[in-house]
Amino acid sequence: MAPPGGLCPDCWPMVRFLTNPLCERCGIPLELSAQELCNDCLVEPPTYRTARSAVVYDDGSRDLVLRLKHADALSGVPVLARWMQRAGAEILPGADWLIPVPLHWSRLFHRRYNQSAELTRAIARVSGAAALPDGLCRTRQTPSQGGLTRSKRRSNVRDAFQVSARHLDKLRGARIILIDDVMTTGATLDACAAVLLDAGAETVDALCLARVEQNGTHP
Repeated sequence: MAPPGGLCPDCWPMVRFLTNPLCERCGIPLELSAQELCNDCLVEPPTYRTARSAVVYDDGSRDLVLRLKHADALSGVPVLARWMQRAGAEILPGADWLIPVPLHWSRLFHRRYNQSAELTRAIARVSGAAALPDGLCRTRQTPSQGGLTRSKRRSNVRDAFQVSARHLDKLRGARIILIDDVMTTGATLDACAAVLLDAGAETVDALCLARVEQNGTHP
């Protein structure tokens, strides 16, 4: 059992933290240190400016992430937020707002909390950046992204997000960091970044807890 505010001892040895070399844009691990961008970012640069993640999404971190998403395992959020703060050390300074990727209201009703919003609040506390938990809203419920290809993921989340009207003035000219739990192809982050930039944001970066090692379908 995990201690209050911590993680179970068995979790630690299994987690693999992301380290350089990483793609300068999407943060995916690279094989060659001399390589600056992954092939996907070379061919089709993402809408967000930079994305960083704390750990690799694999067998070692999967249970940790799924418990956070579905099992009310929020006691470890402060630890996870510190991991994310370290991973985002290059992008957090100067950020005006931390904004979580939103859940649709129906999914939020059943889950009772948005794990990305919980991470956002915790990162705000440890980093000093300001959180805007309702900066974005999801306009329609989308099917799960699990098992979808990169192109199908993009189609799935197209036009699924919008800026909260009451925060428009706060977002114009702002430097924003999107917060999410797992990054696979970045399609969701791209869709969110697009609506924020359309609303007048100056820059949009992304910070995630976990990231798959290869672009493609979700494990």
